[in-house]
This record gives sequence, C-alpha cells and structure tokens, in this order.
Amino acid sequence: MKGMKLIKIISVTAAFLSGFAMVAPAQTPKLVLLEGLMQGEWTLKERGSGEAAQKVCLGNPELLLQIQHSYMPCTRYVIENGPKKLRVSYKCGAAGHGVTEIKQESSTLVQINTQGIRNNAPFSVAVEGRRTGRC
Repeated sequence: MKGMKLIKIISVTAAFLSGFAMVAPAQTPKLVLLEGLMQGEWTLKERGSGEAAQKVCLGNPELLLQIQHSYMPCTRYVIENGPKKLRVSYKCGAAGHGVTEIKQESSTLVQINTQGIRNNAPFSVAVEGRRTGRC
C-alpha cells in the first residue's frame, strides 16, 4: 500500500516537472554580426573563381551561414559570436554538414569561408559578399 502511494507521488511530481520543461524552450542566441548587415541585394563572388557571381536578396542574413546548403532545414551550433566575426557549425541530416566563418568588414561587405560535406562530397569555399542594391 505504501509502495503504491509512493509511486503516485513520484508520478505526479514527474508530470509537474515535465510541464516546466515544455514551457521553457531553448533560446537561440542572437547572431550579433548578422544583425549589423544591411538587407537588400547581395552579390556573392567566390574568390579565385572565374564563375559568375551569385545574387541573393538578403531579407534574412542567416542565409549566409549555409551557402552550400541554402534553404535546407539544418541544426546549428554557434562556436563564436562577435560583432566582427561569427563562426557556426551546422548539420543538415543526410544532405551534409559544414562550418561557416563570416568576418564583417562593414555593414555592406563580408568575407565568408565555409567547408564541409554536401551530397557526400567535400567542399571548401571562400566567398566575398557585398551589398549591391535593393531587392
């Protein structure tokens, strides 16, 4: 009889405490460097490449974190988060993973270095991102 009462108390306490865990979701840290970038059209040019530059409308600057895995749902881990340098590791399930470092030269110019695995192949890319106008 005492054992059943103890089980009920433990069950009620566990249910009560699990309610707190669901109410308080994990907070994603603000990415300071990205908040300082101007929105608009950005031109991304791979350094040392003869390929044409890519133009993107940068409404959400987090797009710069995954230039090899654009628009894929990925989980992120912030390694370094400063006003002039941001370093993030991300995983996109079977699509691959990467580490991206962004250095801000101004609110309209950044240097992006990213490396990882995409579609089972390694990549390492250095890109200059420059704001070139409005979208």
